[in-house]
Amino acid sequence: MGTVTLIGMPASGKSTVGVILAKVLGMDFIDTDLLIQRQEKARLETIIARIGNEAFLRLEGELCAGLAVEHAVIATGGSVVYSQKAMENLKRMGPAVYLQVDYETLAGRLHDVQKRGVVLPEGTSLRELYEERCRLYEAYADITVPEGTMTLEETVELVHRKIQEGK
Repeated sequence: MGTVTLIGMPASGKSTVGVILAKVLGMDFIDTDLLIQRQEKARLETIIARIGNEAFLRLEGELCAGLAVEHAVIATGGSVVYSQKAMENLKRMGPAVYLQVDYETLAGRLHDVQKRGVVLPEGTSLRELYEERCRLYEAYADITVPEGTMTLEETVELVHRKIQEGK
């Protein structure tokens, strides 16, 4: 297996699940948000405030479109699905796993959207963003894992099992 890419909304658990999954699979772990922060020498919310939503999406898309790794679990930023080139590249390296979380759970986890570095266009509600992105996650996902009320360990176990089954 080459790579496993985790996609989903901010606060869906991509980074947390990704670290543990990488340990379980004996793979490296890459968080694209951290790569962007290292490259730009700033936190995501600072970068977005400085360059704006559109430029941030281009930056994220270019970084993920140019990523070339093997034997790794990749946790992506929630907005990576806006870049077709990025998603094509990530899926070329291995399956895209959508960590699906319902809106109520997400709203409970995501207290301050700006501090999380979420690309949220002016005048767009969190629910509208959620509905827009969910369609994209579903379109790109090779594997969907509905988190529901599962614990972190149960989520990792289900992702692992679905990867091995190829669905």
